[in-house]
Amino acid sequence: MAKLTRDEFISALKEMTILEVKDLVDAMKEEFGVDPSAVAVAAAPQAGAVEEGPSTVNVTLTSAGANKIAVIKIVRDVTGLGLKEAKAIADNGGVVKENVNTDEANELKAKFEEAGATIELK
Repeated sequence: MAKLTRDEFISALKEMTILEVKDLVDAMKEEFGVDPSAVAVAAAPQAGAVEEGPSTVNVTLTSAGANKIAVIKIVRDVTGLGLKEAKAIADNGGVVKENVNTDEANELKAKFEEAGATIELK
């Protein structure tokens, strides 16, 4: 089996749905006994780096509002989730997309708010 380069691996991740990425992370935990998200959190910022605020945020749905059907459609469009999973997010709230750059997050927030949903960027 050929070894994937870093860029090839990232490209493959971009094509996955959130559920597929979650399954991959779970498989990595099981195979290697390491939580990949813990490694990312443990990385210390470089000395002398100036913090201008977060460069990436999580887009979190707090309320679907009155037009839940439109919100479900946007969740499906953004995440690639099935109807059942998208409806669960619209009903209960939760993270729609993780580690999104702030520009894309603001665009998503505007899209959801146009449909009547309440979004938080964390």
